Amino acid sequence: MQCAKCQETIEETEAREMHGQTLCEDCYMSALSPTRTCDPWAVHSAKNLLKGQGSHELTQVQTQILSILKETGGLDLSNLSERMQISPMDLERDMAALRHMEKIRAELREGKKVFRLW
Repeated sequence: MQCAKCQETIEETEAREMHGQTLCEDCYMSALSPTRTCDPWAVHSAKNLLKGQGSHELTQVQTQILSILKETGGLDLSNLSERMQISPMDLERDMAALRHMEKIRAELREGKKVFRLW
């Protein structure tokens, strides 16, 4: 059995049904709780919670994202994913958190969405 979204092979006991599609557990959880990059409340919360702390607590993946974007001047999600050897789906949550902290932003370059430092 295959996941309709990521095409990974899954066991029948681990399959989840959603909107007529068979999904693996990871894709099912992502569908239930999608990453929201444009969330004014998350930005407000991130700013207020981190006020006065002087620095942000970043994960290793988030630190690596910032380092690569600083080095390259900006990359699209697929190139960043390839460079970090992490699937785009796995990067999305860390990218959203960095956007909420106003550490990175997206811009259009030659019709492509590119992520760069804020």
